[in-house]
Amino acid sequence: MVTQGCDLLRVAPLGQPQQLTPKTLGVIVNQRDPLSVRIADYYQAQRGIPEKNIIRLEFDPSQTVLPVETFEELWATVQRQTPRSVRAYALTWAQPYRVGCMSMTSAFAFGFDESFCAQGCSTTAVSPYFDAMTPADATQIRPAMALAATNFDDAKALIDRGLAADHSFPAGTAYLINTRDRARNVRSQFYPEIQAQLDPWFEIQVLNGTDMVGRSDVMFYFTGRTQVPDLETHQYRPGAVADHLTSQGGQLTDSSQMSSLRWLEAGATGSYGTVVEPCNFTQKFPHPGVLMAHYLDGDTLIEAYWKSVLMPGQGIFIGEPLARPFGLQ
Repeated sequence: MVTQGCDLLRVAPLGQPQQLTPKTLGVIVNQRDPLSVRIADYYQAQRGIPEKNIIRLEFDPSQTVLPVETFEELWATVQRQTPRSVRAYALTWAQPYRVGCMSMTSAFAFGFDESFCAQGCSTTAVSPYFDAMTPADATQIRPAMALAATNFDDAKALIDRGLAADHSFPAGTAYLINTRDRARNVRSQFYPEIQAQLDPWFEIQVLNGTDMVGRSDVMFYFTGRTQVPDLETHQYRPGAVADHLTSQGGQLTDSSQMSSLRWLEAGATGSYGTVVEPCNFTQKFPHPGVLMAHYLDGDTLIEAYWKSVLMPGQGIFIGEPLARPFGLQ
């Protein structure tokens, strides 16, 4: 990971949330992957997703990288089958997690577009949905999130946490970790402003140079390192969000670093990681303050997470997209 600085990104003001519901979520399932089918069936039943919103595809589930040519054929099918009412997608698999040089979730949001890829350490195209106060369809994209798991028990637990989170207004703590890993600690530059702006709405702790063990109230957890220890010792509130800034966290099933799936397996409801080397441009990773502001303001997980990444082309969003712990019924 090569160091690259950037300007401070704006933390969004709190405003009125936009509603994403089961009726406006499309679920994309791989018919050749029995786990994908089982996850989709359970999610549809638990969330009440309309049958017309279930989009069925067929492709090889054994590969980590989907060829661009194959994706283009699938993408055309998705566009034909997607009802006009659908504003976002849930993908029901962890693998493949990448299309050519893009993440799977960004490819389904934008279509395959090399402007969202990087040649070496460079910036990419930006998302019109970043820090937006308008619905995703107003920006002409449908954000996507993977209900990612390698077994059904983990997928079921993830979906159940998302359901338990809804309208629960959980008490908890946001942990912003200032690590000694200089290349991956670049988001720490945002911590003072985040604490100043959001501490009146939610408990925030900035921990300097230490690893967390045994916390019972984790709602947000942001750090930067290749491996994060002791994930399983914490208790995560339903709807909790956690991610670590590193190069290969989004390589969900074969990463040489810590896969972002470890967060979900430990009890978080949403996470994020990059699928190809991003260098450490903070714009390619979630801005914790933007994410927290939109989530606390009542956005669903998929909306808040997508709004927090300026350049999401190389990153994959994983979790239960409809989780909405701070939204009114």
